[in-house]
Amino acid sequence: MAEAPAGGLLVQRLITHPLQAAAVALLFLVFRLIPLDAASALGGRLARALGPRLPASRIARRNLARAFPDKGPAEIGRIVAAMWENLGRVAAEYPHLGGLDPYDGSGRIEVVGAEVIDRLRDDGRPGIFFSGHLGNWEALAISAARRGLPLTLVFRAPDNPLIDALVRRVRRGIAGGLVPKGAAGARRLVATLAAGGHLGLLVDQKMNDGIAVPFFGREAMTAPALVQLALRFDCPVVPARIERLKGARFRITLFPPLDLAKAGERQADILETMRRVNAVLEGWIRERPEQWLWVHRRWPD
Repeated sequence: MAEAPAGGLLVQRLITHPLQAAAVALLFLVFRLIPLDAASALGGRLARALGPRLPASRIARRNLARAFPDKGPAEIGRIVAAMWENLGRVAAEYPHLGGLDPYDGSGRIEVVGAEVIDRLRDDGRPGIFFSGHLGNWEALAISAARRGLPLTLVFRAPDNPLIDALVRRVRRGIAGGLVPKGAAGARRLVATLAAGGHLGLLVDQKMNDGIAVPFFGREAMTAPALVQLALRFDCPVVPARIERLKGARFRITLFPPLDLAKAGERQADILETMRRVNAVLEGWIRERPEQWLWVHRRWPD
C-alpha cells in the first residue's frame, strides 16, 4: 500500500486529529457531567436514531439475515436499532467506568460466580478470561480488578493517537494493562502469563490469518491465540458473559474453566477448543442478539 503524501499526514496530525480528539473529549465531558443513568440513556437514544442510517448497518443486516434466516426484515431492523442503542450506551458509560464497583451493594453490576475470580486470583497460576463484544464488555475488567485480579487486555489502538491517549486516561480507574494488537502485543501477553498474570480476551472478531472455525453455521476466520497461550502455559480458560439487564445495569456470569481439547495432535486440539469457544459465544449471542456487535465483518462476503 502506498504511503500517504507528507502533506496529507501533516494536515492529519495538525488539524484532523486534534479536531476529532476535541469532539470526542467534549462528548466524554458531557457524559461525565451528567449521572450515569442519564448519560447511558442519552447515548442510547442518539445512537438508536443515527446508527440505522449509517452504511455500517447494511453489514449488520446482512450478518443477521445469514445468522438468523428465520427472521424477517422488520425483526432484523429492530435488532439493528437495539444494537446501536447498546453501542451508544457503551460509549456514554465510558467516562463513568472508573467509578463503578460491582461489590458496593448498589446492584449496578451483578456478578454471578465471583468465586471463580477468587480461585484464579489465589491459585498461583496464570489464567485467561474470554468474552465477546456483548453488553458493556468493559465490565469484565472492572469485576476482576475490584476483586484484586487486574487483567491485561488486548485492544486495537485508534488511528488517532490523541483519541488513544484520551481513552487510556479515561480507563485509569480500571486496574490492569492494555496491549495493542500485533507482534509487540503478543509478546507482552506471553510475558504477562509467564509472570503469573491474567488476560482478558475478546475473541469474537475476524482475524484474516487465523483459522476457520464454525460460527453460526458458517466458517469464520478466528484467532487461535487464546488456545495457543492456554496450552503453552497450561492455564485455565474462563468464559465470562456480560449482559445488559436494563439501562446501565449489568450481569456478569463467570463460568467454570472450559475443557481444553488435549488429544495430543496440537492443530486438531486448537481447532476443537476454538470450536467450543465459538459455540459458547454463539449461544450467548442467540439469547441477546441486540447486544452483540453485528457491524463487524465476521464472515467472508
